[in-house]
Amino acid sequence: MLREKKITKISRGVIVFLLCIAYLLPFYILNILALNAPDRVFYEGNLFIPDFHLENFAEAWTTSHIGRAMINSAIITFGTLALTIICGGLAGYAIARFPTAYNRFVFGLIIGCMMIPGIINTVPLYTLMRQLKAVNTLWGMIFVCSALAMPSAVFIYTTFIQALPVTLDEAAALDGCSKFQIFWKIIFPIIRPATASFVILNGFGIWNNYAQAVFFLQSSKKHNVPQALSVFFQQFAGAKWHLMASTSMIAIIPVVVVFLIFQKQFISGLADGAVKG
Repeated sequence: MLREKKITKISRGVIVFLLCIAYLLPFYILNILALNAPDRVFYEGNLFIPDFHLENFAEAWTTSHIGRAMINSAIITFGTLALTIICGGLAGYAIARFPTAYNRFVFGLIIGCMMIPGIINTVPLYTLMRQLKAVNTLWGMIFVCSALAMPSAVFIYTTFIQALPVTLDEAAALDGCSKFQIFWKIIFPIIRPATASFVILNGFGIWNNYAQAVFFLQSSKKHNVPQALSVFFQQFAGAKWHLMASTSMIAIIPVVVVFLIFQKQFISGLADGAVKG
């Protein structure tokens, strides 16, 4: 029995190790390409040791304008998350605490919207955005992304709040709190795992949004990271791998840094979300 457990443990370790290698290998190849000399072909020389041309990153930064795209993506991502967290939280609280027939109908309608791919609504949404003069604006893209992410936010917050005892609301009401104060001061701090779950499930998708951005952010000055990378890659069409790889490395740095800083909160949010679900 002990031998079987030891073999099972070793087997799991080997599988995890192989999976880590499989996931890290593309990033390692990307790193080698980013540090190679401009005139070097990837399969020439030592495949595992780059040339350490750090000036590739400086050239990629100035040539691709990826810094401007990262700022645009950050504004869109944080603006969308803030809007959907506040509105989705309030809607989830109303649906969870006031389960009227109308609220149940609205909740079912929202759940139904989650099953519709966002790309289907692009044409009518583009017509509406043109009428609002929101095309090629970051605030317009924030509203587009918020509309797509709102059903997920309402569903997550409703599920979490329904699991909380109503006595919390009653105790706060006895202390003189209004419905909004009950949500903002009592409920919202408790459901931080719900917020973490929502950020995990939607934050990176908003940062990497391309399907909607290609329609609503047509100006080069308003491009987000995926658009900037796409335009930059099309410009060189595989002729300058060192610049394309360097630009890609720069683009993924913010995402990696955010994950490393908040990895404990992300893991906690996923675990608590699984328990609530």
